[in-house]
This record gives sequence, structure tokens and C-alpha cells, in this order.
Amino acid sequence: MTVYDKLKILAESAKYDVACTSSGSSRKGKEGGVGNTVSYGLCHSFAADGRCISLLKVLMTNHCINDCKYCGCRSSADMPRAAFTPEELAELTMSFYRRNYIEGLFLSSGIILSPDHTTQLMCRSIDLLRNKYGFNGYIHAKAIPGASPELISRLGALIDRISVNIELPSASSLSALAPQKTKESILAPMAQIRDSIDVGKKELQIYRHAEKFAPAGQSTQMIIGASPETDYRILKLSQGLYNKYKLRRVFYSAYIPVGDDRMLPSVGAPLLREHRLYQADWLLRFYGFSADEILSEEKPSLDVNLDPKCNWAINHLERFPIEINTADYETILRVPGIGVRSAKRIVAARRQAFLDFDGLKKLGVVLKRAKYFIICKGKSMPGMIFNEKHICSGLLDSPAGNSRGRFLPEQISLFDNEPEIRRLQNTPAKEAYLLEA
Repeated sequence: MTVYDKLKILAESAKYDVACTSSGSSRKGKEGGVGNTVSYGLCHSFAADGRCISLLKVLMTNHCINDCKYCGCRSSADMPRAAFTPEELAELTMSFYRRNYIEGLFLSSGIILSPDHTTQLMCRSIDLLRNKYGFNGYIHAKAIPGASPELISRLGALIDRISVNIELPSASSLSALAPQKTKESILAPMAQIRDSIDVGKKELQIYRHAEKFAPAGQSTQMIIGASPETDYRILKLSQGLYNKYKLRRVFYSAYIPVGDDRMLPSVGAPLLREHRLYQADWLLRFYGFSADEILSEEKPSLDVNLDPKCNWAINHLERFPIEINTADYETILRVPGIGVRSAKRIVAARRQAFLDFDGLKKLGVVLKRAKYFIICKGKSMPGMIFNEKHICSGLLDSPAGNSRGRFLPEQISLFDNEPEIRRLQNTPAKEAYLLEA
């Protein structure tokens, strides 16, 4: 089997690993080396000068000793198997880099022989890139649960970002669908990585040439829809991971059927649910929200018609409208249509003069949504009525006479005989929306 035959198999197997993220670290080019790392984005992102920059996303091997029911590489799956040698992977990455196909590497792997053996292969590959070829570009690698702390430390010292996939939102689901994995085997390396990053930061304060450990931080990935956990439970878990393990990102991956096991759903999770979870996750990370503010045990599913921020605002109309010229930064951040940048611009601009609606538009505020929740100099926009019916009809872009939740958006499908709307009709989010309507 040639290297490119292996690439075809292992790149296809890596498609379920989510890696669309900015790099989060910077590394200047070194004399005698190739490449550099910039903080403004990698993997299907755009650089400041407009370039689209990307990663080679591939597995070290798709052989695996585990039999996780949701995984396409599980040991019981009937599929072509392949494995790179460290030399092959390093040479392939450099070949692609020199052709200007990629600017970095995303490396994951199935488990071949043992977690330690697999991690050794990954370390050897990255070591060749760094020290033999002098590659200074961005590298993101998945740590293998169960690998020794020494090997995880070695891996983290070679790469920019490291991640340990938590896979499923609860220990019971993990036990049922991935019996070879345990909650402890996943959380232990997360804690080690967190501590190593903290130690590295302290050492850099003392000695600026100290070795950096995973300077772009750590992340994790969670499969959504393969197990019965609600959106509320998922967000509570994400909040706990951010707080306890200082993660940079939690990635959500909508479940895609890759087998016919009776314990798994027969259809995949709707991408709309994944999208709403990312929106809610953004509120946790940048807008000062908690999971309990977004959802609750009584309302555990995200609304399919409204994004989480608009939904929260409508459920708390007693806090609105706010005077944009006097409200504090945290309050402004909670207004739909106002992001982090525009909120900072508002606070800075109003020191010079009172802001009106035209001024807000120039600062980047999306007035189509924000106008329902703000006033400027004591006045609202002409024709504005501050009641739930009027606001909902405007945000949902439906006739004013319609009450909340009178339509269900369709998700585009590639297959005419299986429209996505049928999948949406069976989700908890849709059920919750029908109860409210």
C-alpha cells in the first residue's frame, strides 16, 4: 500500500474529528526551519490578509483495539485499515506544506496495540517534524486516554494545541457505548494538561525561553445525539469543563450513524441542534451567561426558532429596554444583536457623546434584533412596542398576528427522500417548542 493510498483511507477516517478552530498561539520562523504559527486562525479560517489557511487532518492509524459503538474505526467495523509510519507521516506533511496545500497538522489516531504505543508513534512523528525538518507550523494532536503521564507530557511539549475527547456527555452513556473507556481515563489527562499549562506559564514569567507546553491550550469534543442527554445537561457539563479544566473550546459533533447497533439512534442528530449548542457555548465563554440561565430542568432543550440569546432576552423582558448610554458593559452584552466588540465600542464611544440609533449602526450593532431591547436618550425606535408578541413576531420574521413558535425551519438535505424536517420533528427541541406554542 502506497503512502497516498494510506492517506485516502486515514484522511477519510479523520473526518469525524472536529478541528475548525483558530490556532491560538504564535511562533516565529527560525533560521534553518520552515513555517511559522500565527494566532489568527487555522483550518478553514481566513487570515488577516484574506488567505484561506488549513490543516492536514489525518489519523496516525484507523486500527483500534476499542469497540466504541458510535465510532467508524471501532474494532468490529468492516473497513479498510491502514497505518502511517512516523517517517511517512512527517514526509507527507512536509510535502504538502512545500506545495502550499497546508499550513499545519491535525493529528488523531485509533489505538493500535496500546495507548502508550500509539502515543509513542505520534510523538515520534511530531518530533521528526520539529527537529529533523525544522517545522515551526501549527500542530494540534489528540491525546490518547490511558496513555502514561510521561508520554502526554512529551506530546504536549511538541505541539501547539492538545485535546482529550470526552466523547459522550455522561459516564453512564460512556459505559454503555464505549465500554473500554472510563470517565477517569479521560479526565485524568485533562487535569494533567491543565496543570502542565499553568506550570509552563509560570516558568515563562521567570525565564522567557522556557519550554512552552501546548501554548494554544486544550480542547475536547462531544458527540451530540448518540445518547439521551438533554441540551441542559450538555451545557452544564461544558460549563464544568471550562471552569475546572480551563479548556479553550468544547466542540460539539452531531451524531452520524456509522453502524446498526440497536443501542444507537437509527438517524443522525439534526445539525440545527449542534448549531444551537455552539451558540449557547459562545454565551458561556464570552457573554457571562451560566448554563442555568440559558436552560433548566423544566426547559431542557434549546429553542429551534430562536438563538439562545434572543430566547433568554424574551424570557426576561422585565430587564428591558435598557438605556444604551448609561447601562454597564455586562448589561449591554446581554442585548441580542450586540456582540463583544460592539459592546466595547459602545462603552468607548459614549464617553465622547450620547449615542443614537444611527451611531449604534455605525458601531456594528445589529439593530434588526437590538431595537427590541434598547432605547437611546430615553427614546425607542419609531413604531416600537415593547411586548412579547410584537418582539417575537419581529425576531421570527413572521406576521405580527402570529404568536410565538408558529413555524418550524427546514434544514436543507442532500436527499429528497429524507428531508431534514423529519429528523427535526423527533427532537426534544421541537417537542419543547410545541408545548410552548
